[in-house]
Amino acid sequence: QGLLVESGGGLVQAGASLRLSCAASGRTFSTYNMAWFRQAPGKEREFVARSHSSGITAYADSVKGRFTISRDNAKNTLYLQMNSLRPEDTAVYYCAQFDTNDDYSGPENWRYWGQGTQVTVSS
Repeated sequence: QGLLVESGGGLVQAGASLRLSCAASGRTFSTYNMAWFRQAPGKEREFVARSHSSGITAYADSVKGRFTISRDNAKNTLYLQMNSLRPEDTAVYYCAQFDTNDDYSGPENWRYWGQGTQVTVSS
């Protein structure tokens, strides 16, 4: 049984940085595509960034240039470095594993999820 556990969220001021981590277990981490999504109150879950098993990355336009997704296959851990945070980045951030088709921006296309970590950015 696989498990994804996010950590690193918190309350910060606008302009600050945070690094989220997602520790994976139970599956061969290096062979899976991984992603970060987020969900703000009253909004749908939205795509943030994706890390293909090959190392290729992709980002939502709203975070491009500010966020960096990375992975350490030796530690079975996915990261999201978030810089220049804005109040609109406030959300619960989720780690996802195994996209079932090429439309990786759709949360319905990811099979495994963590429980989420709250990020709150004050103005």
